[in-house]
This record gives sequence, structure tokens and C-alpha cells, in this order.
Amino acid sequence: MLCVGRLGGFGARAAGSLQAGIRARRVSTSWSPVGAAFNVKPQGSRLDLFGERRGLFGVPELSAPEGFHIAQEEALRKTELLVDRACSTPPGPQTVLIFDELSDSLCRVADLADFVKIAHPEPAFREAAEEACRSIGTMVEKLNTNVDLYQSLQKLLADKKLVDSLDPETRRVAELFMFDFEISGIHLDKEKRKRAVDLNVKILDLSSTFLMGTNFPNKIEKHLLPEHIRHNFTSAGDHIIIDGLHAEAPDDLVREAAYKIFLYPNAGQLKCLEELLSSRDLLAKLVGYSTFSHRALQGTIAKNPVMINLFCRTLKDFAMIREMKMKLNPQNSEVMPWDPPYYSGVIRAERYNIEPSLYCPFFSLGACMEGLNILLNRLLGISLYAEQPAKGEVWSEDVRKLAVVHESEGLLGYIYCDFFQRADKPHQDCHFTIRGGRLKEDGAYQLPVVVLMLNLPRSSRSSPTLLTPGMMENLFHEMGHAMHSMLGRTRYQHVTGTRCPTDFAEVPSILMEYFANDYRVVNQFARHYQTGQPLPKTMVSRLCESKKVCAAADMQLQVFYATLDQIYHGKHPLRNSTTDILKETQEKFYGLPYVPNTAWQLRFSHLVGYGAKYYSYLMSRAVASMVWKECFLQDPFNRAAGERYRREMLAHGGGREPMLMVEGMLQKRPSVDDFVSALVSDLDLDFETFLMDSE
Repeated sequence: MLCVGRLGGFGARAAGSLQAGIRARRVSTSWSPVGAAFNVKPQGSRLDLFGERRGLFGVPELSAPEGFHIAQEEALRKTELLVDRACSTPPGPQTVLIFDELSDSLCRVADLADFVKIAHPEPAFREAAEEACRSIGTMVEKLNTNVDLYQSLQKLLADKKLVDSLDPETRRVAELFMFDFEISGIHLDKEKRKRAVDLNVKILDLSSTFLMGTNFPNKIEKHLLPEHIRHNFTSAGDHIIIDGLHAEAPDDLVREAAYKIFLYPNAGQLKCLEELLSSRDLLAKLVGYSTFSHRALQGTIAKNPVMINLFCRTLKDFAMIREMKMKLNPQNSEVMPWDPPYYSGVIRAERYNIEPSLYCPFFSLGACMEGLNILLNRLLGISLYAEQPAKGEVWSEDVRKLAVVHESEGLLGYIYCDFFQRADKPHQDCHFTIRGGRLKEDGAYQLPVVVLMLNLPRSSRSSPTLLTPGMMENLFHEMGHAMHSMLGRTRYQHVTGTRCPTDFAEVPSILMEYFANDYRVVNQFARHYQTGQPLPKTMVSRLCESKKVCAAADMQLQVFYATLDQIYHGKHPLRNSTTDILKETQEKFYGLPYVPNTAWQLRFSHLVGYGAKYYSYLMSRAVASMVWKECFLQDPFNRAAGERYRREMLAHGGGREPMLMVEGMLQKRPSVDDFVSALVSDLDLDFETFLMDSE
């Protein structure tokens, strides 16, 4: 596709403001310190009876839901003009610029609408945004089958002399556009092209159906469940509704019942998954790949299917869980798949006093934001300033707007912080690109705009918003994505910021988790909101040590999921049913017994968005671990290392091969064994050296 889909994972979206949008400024008298802005209640819209209503993100058209129709019509009109230009322009660098402008004009509406349709509290805005998504999506499908448009790009890439004259970023972007075209089968003859289009439509429909089915509850007749556990579930007449795994329930029988009932196979969902996997395989073969996995991994760090195993360490964790289960439930100490989440939590609580309420007073939201500000300033010369949004610019009065300012380069972009819980807001922490950065025709740089969405509790009369350690780490994680967007200074928006291969997209965010767990960083900002007392080092040390409890089992579970995903998207026809493959893979790569008459794969929602790419999280964690240990472990505020990180990894977005960026940062080309070693070393990390004295 030209626009929709060229995104990182982690729920990211991309889009841009329309025409007037948000103007670049180097100074502003309305900026205020970031920490204080998050520890006070929002002022709401300023009293301005005669002021202009700017619309969402400062876009005039979006002051009312009807503006989406105006915006999409303007985008479609501009698209037709750009298609004509692309088809009539002689092949050369200008071809790529036109394609990128074409992509940008569609993304400005489609992906902004993609955010609004899930985040805006008003139904009229959500419905208008949904309609805009459909309209732009139809245009994208039309462009993907436009042979004249395809041939204008093909002429460029077929001319070796012209290709050799392109700079590396322009060449990569041209190849990415061609890759998107060929997924639609446009390079095939007419009959095969139609088949590819039909398969793409079928895959979209099956994906939507499967995704809905992953969350659909199961029910069971009441009399089949022991009476003493029924109150843990929802009743509906003569039935009990099971809508999840209840993994944290302290009663073993509750977890067992939820596991067996929620994962009981549904024939329709099973057929849907089999058709989805088969259709993906057919499409991959039709457009020239041996498997769907090989197609999905093109251009990634991995390049080819990757399977790793940390099995020997997992056995130690299961022995520890078995010991705890025997202590609490001597009659039945066998470790089952529904046990690890609960018992690992019990072990952590028993060994380390890490009750979240002990930590929350030290992590007020304002303090955490000031901590990020200190870290980014010392590492990258960046400061965050709060700015009062204009009337109509934000969709909820508690959304904060941050200006991202470099000490010498000035304003880099804007971050809208949608941090607080509200009705109908998605329960997910994620980063959305609202406008991608790019070099415009007049030589000015189009500044990036993003949204960070969290679900934090609101402040109370007696205290500001207080974060648990997990919430604080998530905040740092999402800010890693935002900095990728702010600092990805690419010429083309098609590869801006987080628009890069999935197994690289999570590196900047996971790297920020290492900073969030380093006492030297935490000590800069963690203060009790009432007394001003700093967070004791022993508390940070206990917290970090607790994360190693059963960490190998948790990681091996991810290996199992990733391996299952690779097998499902590997050679077809599959050698067995998806359930038989699940059983074999679970026993080989995880070690806990398969439970008869369950089909966990039918709840594996990541098979839709991360098909053949579930391994990406492990790969990104391995790279982030290596970058941390090589570049920041000795000094987390090392400015030279920070500048190198920006120059080698963040600045390129998706405009450079990911392995080249990793190689540039580490000064060596890591092997698969290096990646595995990095993951293993995290399990063994001695936090007494990790959490060095701050003195």
C-alpha cells in the first residue's frame, strides 16, 4: 500500500494535519515547565468568546465532524493530480518525491482519522472518522492496482544507471513503494492480478473475523461448574460466561476452569484461522515468495525465520513455581499452563516487598515527566515544554500538549499526551503518529506530531496522579517511541520515525525501559510527593531483582509464541492441524503439558497484526539490551553516546536497513548468537553492578 500499513508495530498509526496545521516556531512565551503542568488539574479551554476555533490538532476543517468529509475530498482531489504528475514525469528522483507526496496526502487524512475513530469521546466525530478511513482505504486499493502508476516507478527501478545515481535513502524508499505494489500482485498478468486482489480482500475479511473471535466469551451450563467458584464469573440465566483466563485468581480451580472453558475450541474460529493461514500462503506464493514468513521478513533485521531456545533456564523457573505450588497446594503440585502468572507473582511478593502502594508516592506523574525531561536534556539536548492548546485543538480537556525543543535546533515537533482514563477510551498504552516528518518542496521541514495514549488514574483532592512502577516504565517506553518520531529526520514521510521494520520499531522504546530501571536515572526525579524524600536505592534494587523471578519462563513463553507463529506461516500445507502443531510446539519450546480439548491459538490475536513477526519483540529487546550494555551502562547520561544513538539509530526512521543502523551504533555486526546471548545475559544480570551508586 502507499500509505496505510507502512507503520511500526505497538499499535502505532500515522497521519498528518491538513494545510494550516501546526506551524513551526523556535520560541514561545506560552511554554511552561513540564513537571508542574502534569501535577496540576488542567485549566480547560481558555475563556475566549471571540477566538477562532482551530479544530483538532490545529486543523481548521476538523472543528466539526463534517470536516472529515471536506478533508477526505481534498485529499482525493490532490491524489488524482499527483497520480497524473507521477505518470507524466520522466523517471528520476522526482518520481520518488511525487510518490511520497501522494502517500503523505492520503496519510494526512486516513491515519489521523484512524486515531480519532477510536479515541474521540464524541460518537459523531468517531463515525465521521470511520467513514473517512473507508473512503481513503478504497482509494488506496484503487492505487495499488493502477498499472500506469506502477509502471512509472518500475521504469525508474529498471534503469540501472538511474538507480545507481539515487542516494541510499531515495533508493530504499523507491524499493519500499515497489514492495507495497507487488504485494497486490500488480506485476502479474491480468488473471493472476485479479486473484491477488481477491486474496487481499479475503485476508482482510478473515483477519477481521478472526480478531473478533479471539475475544468472544465462552459459556457453560451452571451445573457443570463447582458451586463454590461460580461467583468468580458472570452469570447469564442457566449459564456461566467465561470472558478471559483469570490468570491472577488465587484459587487454582478458578484458573483451571477459566483456562479449559475459555480456550475450548470453536469450530468456526478454527476454520477461519485455517483459511487465513492458507490464504496468506497462497498470496505469498502468487507474488513470488516460498512462504508468507519469507515475504513478511523482507527488509527486517532477521531477514529469515528465527528460532531461539532458552529452555534449560526455564526448567529452573518451573521448579521454583512447583515448589511454591506444593507449599500452597500440597495435594496437586504439578505445574500447569494456568499456573506461572499467578505463582511467579506470589514468589515475587514473598521474596521482595514490592507492594505498588509503597512506590506510588515517589512516582507522581509530574515527577516522572520531569525525570524524562532531565534524561532527554542530558542525553540529547532536548527539553519538553507544556503549551496551552487552542480552543478545539484537543479532544478532551485533560489532554496536555508538549513542545519538543532542541537546545540549538529549536522546535522539533509536538507530543499530545492523552494520559488519563475516561469512558469508552481504549485500554491500551500506545503511540500514534499524527503527522510524519518530511522535507517539503520549499525546503522547510514538516514537523512531526504524535499522540501518546496511556490509561492513568486521575489526580484526587489530596494527591496528584501517582504511578505504579509498571506505569512509570510504560511511560518511559512510550516516550521512546515519541523520540523516535521527533528525531527521525528523514526526507520522506513514508519512512518517518516509527515507520520502520517491526523488529526495529520497538528498540527505542525498550531501551528507555533500561533507563527507567537504573537508580542513577530514577534518583534524579523519584521524590515523595508530600515529604520530598528521595526513593531509597534499596527499593529500586528490590524492584529490579524481583523482575528476574521467573523471567526465563516468561521469555521462553515468548519464544514459544514466536516459534508457533513462524511454523503457522512457514511451509504449507501444514503437516498437521493447527491444534496438533500447538501441542507439539508447546511441549518442545515451553515445557508445560498441552491441555486436551483446548486451542489457545484461536485466542492468539497477534496472528493478525503480527503474522510471521511475533519474534520482533524478542529481537528488539536483544538489540536494546546490547545498546544499553555497550553504550549506556557505564554512564546513562553519556552525551556522546546519546548523540551517536540519535545519529546512527533514531535519525533514519525506516530510511536505512535496520541492521546497518544497529551495526553503526554497536560498531560491529551482531550475529543470531549475539542476540541470544544478550537475552540470556539480561536473565543473569547482577543488579548491584547495574544499579551503580549515584554518587
